[in-house]
Amino acid sequence: MTKREMFENIATINADNAEIVEFCNHQIELLDSRKSSKKGMTATQKANVEVKAVISDVLAGAEDALTVTELLADERLASYTNQKISALLRQMVIANEVVKTIEGKKARFALA
Repeated sequence: MTKREMFENIATINADNAEIVEFCNHQIELLDSRKSSKKGMTATQKANVEVKAVISDVLAGAEDALTVTELLADERLASYTNQKISALLRQMVIANEVVKTIEGKKARFALA
C-alpha cells in the first residue's frame, strides 16, 4: 500500500474528524507536489544524454566493436574518464542501445 492510499484510507475511516481529514489531505498534496517536482532531468542527466549520443556516433563510425580505451582515443570523448564512459556504456547496454561482448579479458562495445 502506498502512502497516498494509506492517507486516503485514514481520511475515509475518520471522515467525521475534520482535523484528521485535513491532515491527510495536506499530506496527499505534499506527495503530489514532490512527485511533480521530480519530472525533469537534472543537469548531469542532460549532459549524459549528449555524451551517449557522442558514444553512439563513435561506435557507428567504427568498423569493429571498441573497448572503452579505444573510445577514449576519440577526441570528442578524450576529456571523460574511463569510469564515466564505462558507466554510460552500461546504461546503454541495459537500454539495448549497445551490445557488449567479452573477448578474453576485454569488453568490446558495438551498436545494437
